[in-house]
Amino acid sequence: MELQGKKILVIGAGISGFAAAKVAKKFGAEVILSDAKSESDFKGTGSREQGAVSNQQDKNSNPSSLIPNPFHELRELGINLKFGKQEESLLEGVNMVIVSPAVPLRIPILQAALNKKIPVISEVELAFNLAKSPICAVTGTNGKTTTVTLLGLLLASQFEKVGVGGNIGVALSEVALEVGEGGYIAAEISSYQMEATNNFKPHISAVLNVTPDHLKRHGTMEVYQAMKEKMFAQETAEDFLVLNYDDEKVRGMKSRAGCRVLYFSRKKILDEGAFISDGKLIIKFDGKTCELCTIDELGIKGGHNVENALAASMCAFLAGVTAENICKVLKSFQGVEHRIEFVREIDGVKYYNDSKATNTDSAIKALETFAGHIVLIAGGDDKLTDLTDFLTLVNQRVDTLILVGDAANRFKADAIKNGFDAAKIYDAGYSMEKAVDIAKNISTPPQVVLLSPACASFDMYDNFEERGKDFKRIVNAL
Repeated sequence: MELQGKKILVIGAGISGFAAAKVAKKFGAEVILSDAKSESDFKGTGSREQGAVSNQQDKNSNPSSLIPNPFHELRELGINLKFGKQEESLLEGVNMVIVSPAVPLRIPILQAALNKKIPVISEVELAFNLAKSPICAVTGTNGKTTTVTLLGLLLASQFEKVGVGGNIGVALSEVALEVGEGGYIAAEISSYQMEATNNFKPHISAVLNVTPDHLKRHGTMEVYQAMKEKMFAQETAEDFLVLNYDDEKVRGMKSRAGCRVLYFSRKKILDEGAFISDGKLIIKFDGKTCELCTIDELGIKGGHNVENALAASMCAFLAGVTAENICKVLKSFQGVEHRIEFVREIDGVKYYNDSKATNTDSAIKALETFAGHIVLIAGGDDKLTDLTDFLTLVNQRVDTLILVGDAANRFKADAIKNGFDAAKIYDAGYSMEKAVDIAKNISTPPQVVLLSPACASFDMYDNFEERGKDFKRIVNAL
């Protein structure tokens, strides 16, 4: 990709937008970074990952770490900053628009660019065009961060230079430049990041699962799934796609793939791929069978994490990581922060932080990890997804339900409608302090206290990380 002498407009002042602006400037482009918010809105608070663009931006954008106000650095680099209303005049002389993931293509400035035949690409597509090492990309509704974090460690056991980036909180374009040649890149990819891509082509890709999420942004499940499938749409015969055999929607993606497809499965012994046999993780590929480790030896627990380990192992094996190295990493990896993370034990009751469960499917996986006797803290910024499956499991495994945030009233009404005892439902309003206090006062062994919201966090926090850290702060202060 030739950027020298080009005029580049970057839309969205988040992690991805900052990175794209700096990378384009580094390669000799004239760069404008535009955000519909005023600069004063960023001061002292930073900006959410992937940008805050306008009141048309989805409330449930994929979150990540906050960024301190770094605009002085961009100005020192000679990047032109434009805040406030995004007039069509911003496009004058522009050769390319790079868009942050949280910015929907439907906003007027991007529609105007498309009408003018100005190329509009995502930051991950910029990364792909700059990358000199192969990319292994992972998407799915749930499990992405755990799988990609594990994958990065697996790759690092074999390759000297490895980078991990994308939707995981580090811009993929910066990672691509840092790794350079002769390494490997592990990328977490969201549906938002695929919306403005056309040529993104990882060497290895994996789809973990597809369940209802981000429908406010995409409108329908069909569109949401199509965004996921764009990740492997450009792959050809020399590339690989790893699919979850146990997920019917994902299994069927094979018919739309132009590359070699391998499956992973927790439930079926496969002729080829990654699977479980007699309690062991197995990989079969090109006539060879490799035993990795047993389920009990995995450092991460729960059925969903067995799937994550299978997917990461299959991807790493295809990248050239030895079975011996895979086995060592699988045994040592303990998981990621905010995903069924043990916080502490108080008076025989264990507290777990699962703030990353921003949808019902993810919360279901957390509930399945425990045999029962759960005091569940749930609720937050309501995604308005169907609660039936979630509440069915709540009825089976939850002793007490403590609700917070915007979703509390709907969750309570649906829980009662599905047969949960109204006397065992508490409303903590918009206070995590109150929710934890209620949990502390009512819980006794062998119960566990689990924060697994099944909702986004934006009614009370800037992102799920902030919510999880607040929960841990409160629990550790008890």
